[in-house]
Amino acid sequence: MASKSRRLRTGYTTAACAAAAAKAAVILILRNTNAKNKQIAHHSSAITTVEIPFPDGSRHTFRIKDAEYGIQEETAYASIIKDAGDDPDITNRAEIRADVRLIASPKKTSPGTSENDLLPVIIKGGEGVGQVTKPGLSTPVGEPAISPVPREMIRQAIREAISEFRTQNSKSEIVNLQSAICNSKLEVTISVPEGRQLAKKTLNARLGIIGGISILGTTGIVRPVSSEAWTASITASMDVAKAMGIDTVVLSAGRSSETSHMKQYGFPEESYIMMGDYLEFSLLEARQHGFRKIHLCAQWAKMLKISMATPQTHVRHGAIDIRKAV
Repeated sequence: MASKSRRLRTGYTTAACAAAAAKAAVILILRNTNAKNKQIAHHSSAITTVEIPFPDGSRHTFRIKDAEYGIQEETAYASIIKDAGDDPDITNRAEIRADVRLIASPKKTSPGTSENDLLPVIIKGGEGVGQVTKPGLSTPVGEPAISPVPREMIRQAIREAISEFRTQNSKSEIVNLQSAICNSKLEVTISVPEGRQLAKKTLNARLGIIGGISILGTTGIVRPVSSEAWTASITASMDVAKAMGIDTVVLSAGRSSETSHMKQYGFPEESYIMMGDYLEFSLLEARQHGFRKIHLCAQWAKMLKISMATPQTHVRHGAIDIRKAV
């Protein structure tokens, strides 16, 4: 039996895994594109780990599950198994994959072009990554559900792969590579093979994210049983509701009470916000969003704690006091 005092283990976000997989795939592209003229084949097994920078400046190493370069198609892919640490994350142990290919670009490069401008990056969503269909989220409608920070993490990891190649190879090899990739773009497709099934266990559909999960994470780190993910989903749900013109929201403590309210009142699905135990946060967030009316729904014991104005209604945050509730 594990010790009650054992420190919970942190893990990595889908964003961090996507960035690491993208860097590994780009390394394969750079090596093999440069090697074509020299008739050298770089075996994919040469990449077993990859290190990437995180937004806070720290660096983390990831183990590569699979990686391969396709000689005929001139494409590469790499995948990583997500480790969420001790957090009960539904995406724990999910495979996060990046497919990379060079595509022709009409853009003309100049002698003064930097290494980052030399190879523009297009980020796409593949199988198991949802598509945004409702306004209000940080990602525009019609785009894959890859949030802004994850997109920047992917681009930063790719820029680093290019920079490392430049420092680790001779001047002639760098010139050969620049000649090979001149007037090209790098297309990076992030996919999660099990993403469509995993998404059924989330609130993505209500947020208008259809067909898979979201690639999320602002720090790269998953902290076990933290409030960050839950409160972020509350804010995102309210952002969507506001953007859809909703003026009345329903804050529910759980699925059962929410389902009962839906059957009784039949509000638009965007009206329903799963607040869980975060009563105070949800009320303050609703006020900040300017909703005209708020419904609260919960089972009776939880509703008593709500009537006591308990900021966080989880059982560990105080017992029910009937005198306060009446």
